[in-house]
Amino acid sequence: MENTEHFENQKHEWESALQVTGSEQPAVQVNPNALERLKASRQQLLPLKDYVDGILAGDITILSKAITLVESSLPVHQKLAQAIIAECIPHSGRALRLGITGVPGAGKSTFIEALGMELVHRGKKVAVLAIDPSSQRSKGSILGDKTRMEELSQQRNAYIRPSASAGTLGGVARKTREAIILCEAAGFDTIIVETVGVGQSETAVYSMVDYFLLILIGGAGDELQGIKRGIMEMADGIVVNKADGDNVSRANRAAAEIKNAVHLFPPSESGQEVKVTTCSALTHFNVPEVWDMVENHVNNIRKSGYLDEKRANQDVQMMLDTIENTLKSDFYENATVKETLRLVENDVENKRMSAYEGARRLLEAYRGVES
Repeated sequence: MENTEHFENQKHEWESALQVTGSEQPAVQVNPNALERLKASRQQLLPLKDYVDGILAGDITILSKAITLVESSLPVHQKLAQAIIAECIPHSGRALRLGITGVPGAGKSTFIEALGMELVHRGKKVAVLAIDPSSQRSKGSILGDKTRMEELSQQRNAYIRPSASAGTLGGVARKTREAIILCEAAGFDTIIVETVGVGQSETAVYSMVDYFLLILIGGAGDELQGIKRGIMEMADGIVVNKADGDNVSRANRAAAEIKNAVHLFPPSESGQEVKVTTCSALTHFNVPEVWDMVENHVNNIRKSGYLDEKRANQDVQMMLDTIENTLKSDFYENATVKETLRLVENDVENKRMSAYEGARRLLEAYRGVES
């Protein structure tokens, strides 16, 4: 009822705005059916039960619609999305969650497609989710990845979902975590989360997966250069891709150097040794072995109880991240803060106020405290 009243009010405002000043005749709309299409689009939301039943039945169309709701910032969509997630949580958690990152040009997309095809042939259901906080600038990169995974995207037991460009890393990460829950409830037993952006996105992916795989290449002469040590320390396994043709010896040499470097790192929390190997996504060389490496690791930490502990910690971190992102969003959307922000920024820029004092003033404005 509220949505209908809102639409009618909005329609009245639009129609009023379209009146020609000084004329009794309204201006001709660019598209006379636009309002009707908008009204119809507002009515496309399904009942909660239809989303949940469709997801549990493995309906990809319903799954995609539910993930779209998760990605939406509209309050009505978010409310429905959270209700769907709450219903799906009891049916999630049984999939193996694999995070994949790598240096530019390492062939991540080709590797993911090769690995995905291997898993499909083994009878598994694979969902590939891309997390790309930089997509607002780079535009289309994740869609390009989806296009390059043409063979995998045509498989009945595979699902590829690019992440929405949501501006902040925290927002994209939260939505990817929730997409994982929905995909697992839909029956996918293997979730691959690919980090497309660079920087903190690796940490975000690490915080939501069971196994973190780093893809590198050999032959560049500086295999370890430009790779943050922290990213290598997060990795549960490292694969030197493109070990084919004339590049085999270079890939093997790079793998040997990486093994030596890994031995200098502190022991992993899981108690498992970080494996380093080579493969060729192009020729499929060692791709099955890479998956065996991943599966063995996850089976070991499941038996030791570390997997349950890790996932519990990830859930708590997700809660804390959600609080932080919500508070940040609420702060900048606060009307008083909006009015005060530019003035305070100007004072800080012109040295009339310290950065600390500026932050204090804005926080007091947010809390409604009189200065």
